[in-house]
Amino acid sequence: MFDCSHTRYDIQAKNTPDIRSLPNRFLVRIKRHRLAWLLMKELIQYWGKWKVVLSRPCMYGVFSGPLGGFAPRENLCVGCLRCTTEHPEIVQIYHNEKRLELGDSFFSPENFENVCYEARTGRVPVRGAGYRGPFGGTGWDGMWTDMSEIVRPTRDGIHGREYISTSVDIGAKPPYVPLDQHGNPLAHEPRILSIPLPVIFDAPAASVLSSPELIEALAVAAAATGTLAIIPANALHKLKLRSRNIVPLISSEDPEAIRSLHSEPLMVEVAGPDQQLLAKAREHFPKSVICTRLDYLDAVEIVRLVSSGQHVLHLVANYHGQGRDGRFVLDAIRDTHNALVKAGCREQATVLGCGGIIAAEHVPKAIICGLDAVAIDSALLAALQATFVGECMERESACFELPKEFHAKWAARRIVNLMASWHDQLLEVLGAMGLREVRRLRGEVGRAMFQKDLEREAFSGIEGYVG
Repeated sequence: MFDCSHTRYDIQAKNTPDIRSLPNRFLVRIKRHRLAWLLMKELIQYWGKWKVVLSRPCMYGVFSGPLGGFAPRENLCVGCLRCTTEHPEIVQIYHNEKRLELGDSFFSPENFENVCYEARTGRVPVRGAGYRGPFGGTGWDGMWTDMSEIVRPTRDGIHGREYISTSVDIGAKPPYVPLDQHGNPLAHEPRILSIPLPVIFDAPAASVLSSPELIEALAVAAAATGTLAIIPANALHKLKLRSRNIVPLISSEDPEAIRSLHSEPLMVEVAGPDQQLLAKAREHFPKSVICTRLDYLDAVEIVRLVSSGQHVLHLVANYHGQGRDGRFVLDAIRDTHNALVKAGCREQATVLGCGGIIAAEHVPKAIICGLDAVAIDSALLAALQATFVGECMERESACFELPKEFHAKWAARRIVNLMASWHDQLLEVLGAMGLREVRRLRGEVGRAMFQKDLEREAFSGIEGYVG
């Protein structure tokens, strides 16, 4: 009999506390002598009504500690300002300037806190007050996903009542299979691997690459979630790590690193379109998918590479999402995808991308623009509470510092939690769009709106408009 059993892909999250506390969003400053005078007045006025006397004015519990308002719990303050509105002579609320030190100018403190919450709990960050940010802006904020329930039925995959596939395929996909006169294929069957989540882990920054705990955590988390972790081959050789979920990154600076890899991984990544290095990788790993890692190039050059046989491309931008030519990844991905479609070779290629993807919502947005899967980088370090030293923009010079208490088991658990949260949020987007699989989302710009296009359509005929 055929085995018709099916295992639903699911990532089990487990609460993993922060190693160090994040700075509070707000500072609560109390004038204690005035608070004591107020309490004395209320004690006399409401004598005998002990529930009133002992009541605490903050619904979030800021003043519900053992000492009440004399020792406020600032970590619970959400900045509603009720206390300072009712008693401005006693309490004042201020923004905590230390919180601004989280992340950098691109990886905002809000994004840093969200990623830490996701890595800590594995849950979707939902606030009762709703979205507090702007409804437009630069970068990914200039793109909105269209999730209208009016024009299409929604799916309910996150609650388990309906299955939504998040699997993607990586590898060369020929348009046809040539056969001989006997019906046997003339060419080798294509090398394709499937991963259950359209997210892989990119190579760590040079400033933290020397941490064996980080490399081990990435490998363990990749195996636990079924995805891939890109690690420079020389680092793998030093640590003697072996896992089919590890993707060795080979560069022309160390071409002999190929020979140091004894086991055959699922995928091998080669830095730059080095034809000799690509040929060596194909010869040494005949069953592995060979991926070419390169900067976001002109779309015509990308089409040429795909036409020449490099069907798996990993396009790289800096940590702020800017390519070498200054374009943001959103525009670069769209240009690349449209050029491949126009050339008639989009279905033959797998396009991965990294840089500037720091939130769960950026994953479906990048796929809508044309990527098959994304590689995340700085978000992993934020999940591990790494310190961003200055502007962490360029991959060669960005400086990150991992916590001193950092260890591999804790880090792997945090990364797994992050993927559990991002997987659930991807299911929410797909369900709201009425899609049953993430593959159908690729290049589906009809399910998105772009601020520039809408503004051009609305204001192009008005004098003074600058597009």
